[in-house]
Amino acid sequence: MSIERHSWFEAIDGTWPAARYDRLGPWMIRCGRCGGNRVSAASLAAAGAASTDADIDRAEAAMQDMGQPRIFMIRPGETDLDRQLEIRGYAIKDPVTIYACDPQHLMTEQIPRVTVFSIWEPLAIMREIWASGGIGPERLAVMERAAGPKTGFLARHRDKPAGVAFAAIHDRVAMVHAVEILAHQRRAGMGRWIMRAAAFWAAENQADTLAVMCTVQNVAANALYASLGMQAVGQYHYRHLPDGA
Repeated sequence: MSIERHSWFEAIDGTWPAARYDRLGPWMIRCGRCGGNRVSAASLAAAGAASTDADIDRAEAAMQDMGQPRIFMIRPGETDLDRQLEIRGYAIKDPVTIYACDPQHLMTEQIPRVTVFSIWEPLAIMREIWASGGIGPERLAVMERAAGPKTGFLARHRDKPAGVAFAAIHDRVAMVHAVEILAHQRRAGMGRWIMRAAAFWAAENQADTLAVMCTVQNVAANALYASLGMQAVGQYHYRHLPDGA
């Protein structure tokens, strides 16, 4: 794996794409169609570029015109923008860590038979599991928009559905999204088997990197990815206006 060569944020946009991208001055404005922060947040089109208060005003207006909350993605090195938004009353939301490894690193164990299936289009039970975790039609539409190789994973435990995930590839980076394990099937190693299945799928589709994102507050998921030997390779957070601001 060549971690240094990858632009993680290009891989995020490529595997979890917004409905539309509009360039507005220094900004990339995303039209998310209620698909969540990742496809709705505005970001600097060039990492670390400068922005003025007037630029921020224009970005805010563009997001409001689309009926979206005012939310910005802050990437490493964008401390000036972070400070500008803090002064304007924007609060930090959902700090995220990006983990990555060579797929071969997770291909050291064969997955037990009928434990994880790679399936696309998603089965009804997969949609139900995602919906139970708040991943509804708008986020399923994001999956449909991914243009590269993609798949869903259905995990089973004790002959019952246990969890799901989605993966897509951009520039040889296989990125896993929307991992959801049913509450009564947790602590049975299902997340671990899903990630190993994703590694095999990534290698079969000529990806040289497997990546996944996790909010800092998701302690269990962070522990899982660290225990698998995946490296923390990047971070970002959002700034949003709290309700009533």
